[in-house]
Amino acid sequence: MKMYGLKNCDTCRRAYRALPEVHFVDVRETPVPREVLDRAFAAFGEALVNRRSTTWRRIDAAEREAPPLDLIGKYPALMKRPLIEDGETLYLGWDSSVQSALGVG
Repeated sequence: MKMYGLKNCDTCRRAYRALPEVHFVDVRETPVPREVLDRAFAAFGEALVNRRSTTWRRIDAAEREAPPLDLIGKYPALMKRPLIEDGETLYLGWDSSVQSALGVG
């Protein structure tokens, strides 16, 4: 199981503590593979982009029009976190439904 996120993200830290067997990948240091991003975008659509983040607020309106995966490639902190890959299944975020699906919480 892999978790893509940011090491300084509180939500990612909570998920990491609850999933001790997970391999954590900091997306600022190691970008999410394009194949994983493509699958995540197919599964979650626009929800993959965190439009409430400070990174989003710093981007000008013209740049926000770029394709979502290009934006995430350029600004990794724009991806909603964590993105958890468990085999072929992807989970986005760390709400109660994700926790239940992963058998924690």
